[in-house]
Amino acid sequence: MTAKKKKRFYVVWKGKRPGVYPSWEACKAQITGFKGAQYMSFATAREAEAAYNSSYAAYKGRGKKAPSLSPVERLRMGEPNYHSIAVDAASSGNPGIMEYRGVDTRTGKVLFKQGPFKQGTNNIGEFLAIVHGLAFLKERQSDRVIYTDSRTAITWVRKKKCNTKLKEGPANRNLFELVRRAEEWLSKNSYNTPVVKWETRAWGEIPADFGRK
Repeated sequence: MTAKKKKRFYVVWKGKRPGVYPSWEACKAQITGFKGAQYMSFATAREAEAAYNSSYAAYKGRGKKAPSLSPVERLRMGEPNYHSIAVDAASSGNPGIMEYRGVDTRTGKVLFKQGPFKQGTNNIGEFLAIVHGLAFLKERQSDRVIYTDSRTAITWVRKKKCNTKLKEGPANRNLFELVRRAEEWLSKNSYNTPVVKWETRAWGEIPADFGRK
């Protein structure tokens, strides 16, 4: 006897006609031939409706295979605080062409972006992204938190020092000037903004992710 296939519900954030669809066939009709379509499946209609009212950025990466978490771990991690911004960096090579950005965690809207820089590293980009985020929120007197998926960058920010092993040269002088400005900002400014580790295993890729993995 063949087991009955569980019903799925499909959210289309970007497609011919965005919405929630009760079958793969209906979803497929909205995304076929649509460049840059954004869609995902969910187990229940309620989950799908909640996702549609949120954003693709908030859910992106949740379906990627990751080490399983125990119920206790999931309970401990909870859900992201969406009153926040998320920052991330991408580097093509190490060192290589690097850029970073900060986005609204809930909507994925880009709030700031820098680069590409000719010769940088991912860790430098993550560090600069956090400091940029701190200055961005302080200037606006915002009580949001900052999410990053880099423990290294969090440590550097706490120590107010970009502890990179990359050497400065003609190709990256402008990047190192930005690093010096970031370190100076940290030494001269106080802030109350929490910088929090994004729990990738529980929540998927950080919304600021450049999608180049």
